[in-house]
Amino acid sequence: MFISRTGWSQKNFPSGCLMPVWNYRTGFESRLSVKYDFRNDFDQEMSMNKVIGFILVCAILFSGCAEKKPSFTLVDRTAGETPASAQAPDVAEPTSATTVAPAESTTAEQTSASPVQPKHEPDVIFVPTPQDVVDKMLELAQVTKDDVVYDLGCGDGRIVVTAAKRYGCKAIGFDVDPQRIKESKENVEKNGVGDLVRIEQEDVFTLDLSKASVVTLYLLPRLNVKLIPQLEKLKPGSRIVSHDFRMKGVAPEKTVTLTSEEDQAEHKIFLWTAPIQKGKKEDSPAQ
Repeated sequence: MFISRTGWSQKNFPSGCLMPVWNYRTGFESRLSVKYDFRNDFDQEMSMNKVIGFILVCAILFSGCAEKKPSFTLVDRTAGETPASAQAPDVAEPTSATTVAPAESTTAEQTSASPVQPKHEPDVIFVPTPQDVVDKMLELAQVTKDDVVYDLGCGDGRIVVTAAKRYGCKAIGFDVDPQRIKESKENVEKNGVGDLVRIEQEDVFTLDLSKASVVTLYLLPRLNVKLIPQLEKLKPGSRIVSHDFRMKGVAPEKTVTLTSEEDQAEHKIFLWTAPIQKGKKEDSPAQ
């Protein structure tokens, strides 16, 4: 086989034999010598050295691919450790600082961002007490700076905030709704009474009320009755004030009727003093 200045020679390729042909558009081809016109596809001269060099390069590349081992290794994860051979040499293994720490940070951010889930659904729909009714409730309870006020179902925290600002006493608001807890804490911060007021997400029917000297309520009558066992543990002289709703079976000592300037509606405030007495005859309404 040889290359002439005009193209490939056929004298060493019998008729019907496959022979290598270089096509400058498609690369190396094999064609039958009997049907192929070599001069038509050659636009430039090629030397034997270039052909031999091309063949050698192809042979070297082919042999290198055939001998190359796969870059992965099956790992038995039950063994507890990953063999060193399974690690790719050109890829850095992630450290705990780049994997664990961000995961913990993300978890912490999600926890702080998302509200605490309620222990159970609220027993009543939140309806804010008008501010002038709040003032009258605390006045009727005769709150002083030495009192500890518990507001059961604190809503937006207006009762405990008012008690702290007006009387300088300590106060704790309890609610089961995370949205109400958020609003109450914002109200405490806005009014600068964080040193006196605390807001807690708790089920009011599981609380120990023995440390309170004033308890404020805005619950339904059946829920007030449910609180009686806890209210019976109040220290003597502690006061209980309820907005609009009585406590069945326990007659109030005083009842105040007030028309609010905020909603122009009539509101009633009921007062009891510990120890509460079941079946006591109701006193005449206070003005």
